[in-house]
Amino acid sequence: MDISDYRDAVASNRRDHGFESVDEGAAEFDRLWSTRETDDTLGEVAVVATLVGTDETDANGFDAAELVDVAASFRDVVADRIDARPERADGGEAPTPIGYVTFAVPGPDPSLLDAMSGFTVAKRRTNVFPLVYDTEAERLHRHEVPRLKGRGIYRRQADDAERLFEV
Repeated sequence: MDISDYRDAVASNRRDHGFESVDEGAAEFDRLWSTRETDDTLGEVAVVATLVGTDETDANGFDAAELVDVAASFRDVVADRIDARPERADGGEAPTPIGYVTFAVPGPDPSLLDAMSGFTVAKRRTNVFPLVYDTEAERLHRHEVPRLKGRGIYRRQADDAERLFEV
């Protein structure tokens, strides 16, 4: 699948599932989508998602170091957009901040998938999941749901990844 076709399919998915386009995006992320929902397990969640990969990067893809750098940069965007303090000034609970940055690449190198799986998801009161979409195999690589602790946030990631980034 061509990256531009994938990008169009994700844009359609985000509209179908209530993700709104964020007009004032961060400089390095030209497409940002967000939603706020109540999750049965996690309570109120605020989700920010983006897709990286352009026709120019189609030939080169991304390497493991770039994935980590871009995902860390995206964590800053999520932290800036969502007030993640335990209590808000209005006395309410802050939503659980979740971010998804999906890398669309043809035939990802195993080191890229290892970097995705090894990325520290929970940090600075945010949860950022780098995902990899293989445009050749038309397959989304996401984080596995652990058997024990932390299942709720990873289960949420699996559901969000399916509804937004699988085509």
